[in-house]
Amino acid sequence: MTGFPEFWLHNTSRSLLLLPASWVYRVAMASRRLGYRCGILRRERIAVPVLVIGNIFVGGTGKTPLVLWLVRYLRSMGRRPGVITRGYGGQAKEWPQVVNADSDPYEVGDEPVLLAQRGGCPVVASPDRVQAAQALVDTYGCDVVVSDDGLQHYRLHRDLEVVVIDAARGLGNGNCLPAGPLREPRSRLRQVDLLVANGGPSWLTPYYFTLRVNRAVSVTDSERWVNLKEFAGEPAHAIAGIGNPDRFFAALGRFGIDVIRHPFADHYPFSHKDVNFDDGFPVLMTEKDAVKCKACAGDRHWAVPAETVLTAETERALKARVRSTLERFAKAEKKQKQ
Repeated sequence: MTGFPEFWLHNTSRSLLLLPASWVYRVAMASRRLGYRCGILRRERIAVPVLVIGNIFVGGTGKTPLVLWLVRYLRSMGRRPGVITRGYGGQAKEWPQVVNADSDPYEVGDEPVLLAQRGGCPVVASPDRVQAAQALVDTYGCDVVVSDDGLQHYRLHRDLEVVVIDAARGLGNGNCLPAGPLREPRSRLRQVDLLVANGGPSWLTPYYFTLRVNRAVSVTDSERWVNLKEFAGEPAHAIAGIGNPDRFFAALGRFGIDVIRHPFADHYPFSHKDVNFDDGFPVLMTEKDAVKCKACAGDRHWAVPAETVLTAETERALKARVRSTLERFAKAEKKQKQ
């Protein structure tokens, strides 16, 4: 149901059989990256700094919560950030799409709508990230662009690369597609500015953050909310169409909730039958899923917002790299004008 092959986490006979295809994929990716590095393929520079929050692991690793944290930090610095995103799953016929809090997630994608609701800054979705970034600068006067994912979108020049990994899954079996879950080999991590784990400590990096949940907000009425403790000791359906549903289920379980698990593939297109049940139990879901379920939700449906909590060491490291990047960009721009 989650769409994530189990053999991607552990080497099995199936992953070994797919290794030749994985090697071909690695050569293709390396050749493409080399093409951009050597100038054979052209990179596009935007007139403002571009900060990428990405991953090398297929599917969700928790990038979006870190993007929201970064946007808040940039705003606290007096900057005018904007967010670009691919709009994965969106069915719009034309791109780029300006995303608002009430945009149709089936047109522009679920994550862009969540970013628009929570980010407090302009959001533009497009498979062409250069086009999306330029739209932020031209239309909204943004002075820094944050890319939600896009680590492999090399046509867009970037000034900072932060990679997020899932602390529980790590790098899976360590193989590239299709024998494993990696978009690029592990060696790519040595070239990024910061590696951060989502969910707790990791053997790959000392930097990590966690997602804290403590309340549930009505899907149909955002003014109505309750503490998650209100569901303790009772059964509740839990819906998660994200990269790692088990983390969401475990978080609910820590409140003493008898969780009835419903894992779905990341970006799953929910229908009425997927989120409605005949037993009268409450239905809890992630914020990202809630943006797609509003039309088929009732009084029993609740979204569970997550707060991004960085360790003190991680916060210092990330802030330092962001400040350094912005200062370096400003100096280069000043020098070019002289």
